[in-house]
Amino acid sequence: MHLLSVEHITKSYGEKMLFEDVTFGVEEGDKIGIIGVNGTGKSTFLKVIAGFEPADSGSISIGNRVVVRMLAQDPTFAPGETALEHVLGGDSPQLRAVREYAASLEALELKPSDESLQERLIKANQKMDELDAWTLESEAKTALGRLGIQNFNDKVETFSGGQRKRVAMAAALLQPSDILILDEPTNHIDNESVAWLESMLQKRRGALLMITHDRYFLDRVSNRVIELDKGRAFFYEANYSRFLELKVEREEREAASEDKRQNLLRNELAWIRRGAKARSTKQKARIDRFEALKAQAPKQSGGKMDVSVASTRLGKKIVEIESVSKRFGDRTLIRDFSYIAVPEDRVGIVGRNGEGKSTLLKLIADKLKPDEGKIELGMTVKLGWFSQEHEEMDESLRVIEYIREGAEQVKTADGTTISAGQMLERFLFEPAMQWSIIGKLSGGEKRRLQLLRVLMNAPNVLLLDEPTNDLDIATLSVLEDYLDDFPGVVFVVSHDRYFLDRTVDKIFAFEGDGVITQHVGNYTEYQEYVERYGVTTDSAGSVKPAQAAAKPTAEPSAAADGGSKPSGERLRMSYKDQKDYEQIDGWIEKAESQLTAVTEKMNNAGSDSALLQQLVEEQQQLESKLEELMDRWAELNELAEKIAAQKK
Repeated sequence: MHLLSVEHITKSYGEKMLFEDVTFGVEEGDKIGIIGVNGTGKSTFLKVIAGFEPADSGSISIGNRVVVRMLAQDPTFAPGETALEHVLGGDSPQLRAVREYAASLEALELKPSDESLQERLIKANQKMDELDAWTLESEAKTALGRLGIQNFNDKVETFSGGQRKRVAMAAALLQPSDILILDEPTNHIDNESVAWLESMLQKRRGALLMITHDRYFLDRVSNRVIELDKGRAFFYEANYSRFLELKVEREEREAASEDKRQNLLRNELAWIRRGAKARSTKQKARIDRFEALKAQAPKQSGGKMDVSVASTRLGKKIVEIESVSKRFGDRTLIRDFSYIAVPEDRVGIVGRNGEGKSTLLKLIADKLKPDEGKIELGMTVKLGWFSQEHEEMDESLRVIEYIREGAEQVKTADGTTISAGQMLERFLFEPAMQWSIIGKLSGGEKRRLQLLRVLMNAPNVLLLDEPTNDLDIATLSVLEDYLDDFPGVVFVVSHDRYFLDRTVDKIFAFEGDGVITQHVGNYTEYQEYVERYGVTTDSAGSVKPAQAAAKPTAEPSAAADGGSKPSGERLRMSYKDQKDYEQIDGWIEKAESQLTAVTEKMNNAGSDSALLQQLVEEQQQLESKLEELMDRWAELNELAEKIAAQKK
């Protein structure tokens, strides 16, 4: 079902072109991710589609009964409104019925003998039955709870910015819409909430348009990608993983085309310089061709960031945390925690919102004092603090003034020295933009500027508090590369599973009641461990399997021979296992060949969206089949190795 058409829309701010001549359609079931470097106009793009901002030109057509709902980055609330009231405050018939029933019940409790109120409650009850609205309040509380809001009847105006965003998200998910538009939905929610939101959106029937930096989230939820780059929009019928492949192919085609254009341009330029006179029709045609070739120059892409900033030498003693506890009121956030940092530590800090993750970083940075225990930093430690907020930025300053406050010049990793302005250019702040007031930058541009200021001070211990909030994917990728070569120590609080998997090799997990467990490995390995064994801690806070958790067995799964093996019985393959083992390599090869053929068809499908959608579905089925075959291959080979070991 076709829901929305965007026809040739263009939007600019002053001399800056955000997007130009963009045309596309939205169908039911589309889950579209919007990506691009900070400042390219992603949020404005969504606001224009939602009707909150006008386009400079072009049109947007929405179906007669199509409901569009947008969750903005800064949602608004009615004065005195509670969290539950906001979530149930939509204008659908079901939500109106719920509010009427609640009001009728409240009025009757005050005047139980009032016959008119009794009649009102009966009608409200009938309406609830008619619309099957009885579960809505329960669903609203469930959504709030899963997003970390437990105090349903507290006024929203008393909540933090992150909590308000989560209340607004619960409302957006519960209130019916045909097109849901989300701007950075994973900001300010913890890993458990991100996983729940991911599953909710995967099951959603209507269309979805969203901006997100969370690459796992984008990969698992989206089936289309729109990339905004220097005023242009590029469309991909793919999730994030496939988008990366298609983007590389597109850029390679554009590079080949540009090489060809440059060669033609050089030939024409040589002819012009030989003294051509525009007298004959043929000569004039050559000159016109030269001018046309010059005009075909491609628009510059978003550019490449460079974060090759030097760091200060680090001594043997780095960060030593000894029996630290921290309480706020009667609530213990950190209980008897100890840790000694070692060179090149990469520590990810995870847990639910409000459990004390940022507090731990503030204790290390000496922005808070522990109630018990102590934290000592080595003499050579130079901290770099990248906070969640822009609290350390004077937004009345110009961009270059803010950077010059840190340093007029900076030494890069290769030992060269460059100016603050040159460093800003490496961070995609063009010379004209360097004289902009910070307050006029987008949220993502402010975060990128703050990151540059932190790194320019050449830290050797980095404290990163939710670094992925508001940073675009391109900047995150460069930051990840920087951390690969960073010789110091990194502590990072993050809910971004991809970023944690990419950058850390140790996890501190806040398990509640002040307990912090320690786990070796990245975030996915930590999650697999918890799901398999459960978690308890020993007296030192190290992770160990929970007593009730099932321990792994050295025996193969029941699928290997149709049942469990008695103790002491030799392993063997069943008839089915043996047949599968003989044929599995051929099956995998066939599936890979089919997947390659479908990929080639997709590359040749051009703008045939119907064919592309069919091929995308076929591709997803083949990828799923291949994954199952690879799992079976691994299972059979493991069994074969164990059987072979018995014979030795």
